[in-house]
Amino acid sequence: MMENFNNQIIKRSPSNIAIVKYWGKHGNQLPNNPSISLTLNNCYTETKITYSKIENPNTLEMDFYFEGKENQAFKSKIEKYIQENNEHFSFLNGLHLNIESHNSFPHSSGIASSASSMSALVLCLLGIKDKEINLQEASFLSRLASGSAARSVYPTMTLWGKTPSLAESSDEYAISIADNIHPVFKSYHDSILIVSSKEKSVSSRAGHSLMNNHPMAENRYATARKNTEDLLAILKQGDLDGFIKIAESEANQLHDLMATSTPSYTLKEANTINIIEKILEFRKETGLPICYTLDAGPNVHLLYPDSCSEDVHVFIEDVLKNYCHNNKWIDDHNG
Repeated sequence: MMENFNNQIIKRSPSNIAIVKYWGKHGNQLPNNPSISLTLNNCYTETKITYSKIENPNTLEMDFYFEGKENQAFKSKIEKYIQENNEHFSFLNGLHLNIESHNSFPHSSGIASSASSMSALVLCLLGIKDKEINLQEASFLSRLASGSAARSVYPTMTLWGKTPSLAESSDEYAISIADNIHPVFKSYHDSILIVSSKEKSVSSRAGHSLMNNHPMAENRYATARKNTEDLLAILKQGDLDGFIKIAESEANQLHDLMATSTPSYTLKEANTINIIEKILEFRKETGLPICYTLDAGPNVHLLYPDSCSEDVHVFIEDVLKNYCHNNKWIDDHNG
């Protein structure tokens, strides 16, 4: 299985932005509704594992470095994850792992990195076992580390969650839908407008748990299931107007759920609202098929087809970046 010790595995995995949002879970990181995401290209985590044999065949040892510095908190998180899922990682026993990880985007950019970091880690671990990595297995194990990480192992666009129209879909792992989408969605842009670089006041983990007793939960899950089915058809047809309606509705619903949970909270900031208003004004004035989505934070993801990228970049530079923290925005696209 492992013929060459003192070896290295390097894997890169991107972040992703959900169009239909996953919000609420049960069991062991299983989603309460399906989600569809756009896989990014420029925002990624690269992880390198140097592994060597140790004397005790029943022990796993590791060191973890993030951006060149030891990170005990993340090391403990990885150790806990591997211990809890030891049935899948028994091949690591008898090894020392030296894990080095870095992000292509600044740690203080306000972009959640759990999807990219955990999927990159899992891809490296599986690379120790097999030369050819099974992406379904990688998605399954990434899900156990961080739900949204299940979607980051596939390029272009991904579906996670059981959905009637796709028999191969599953709550246990994500699947690629790249072969089922119109070409216009295969070169879609996501310009990430950094409103804040602060750590979120409420973590996504805590936010998911607040859905357990949420008065709107069942209606939300039904809406998400319908939006998933509708979006799959929209993506196949190349329907930009349909995409805009679902993307913005889903973003707004996500933040409405936060505002109506107990306790309630908001992660939007004043400039989140300002940017959204400017996007809507610009779309009305120009007729360009641009739209926004939000993650579980204040940053705004501006989505648009490649055909209008030059006009949108001018709009960002002239208008939107004035509402960004230190004028910071990240130019990305699916890949």
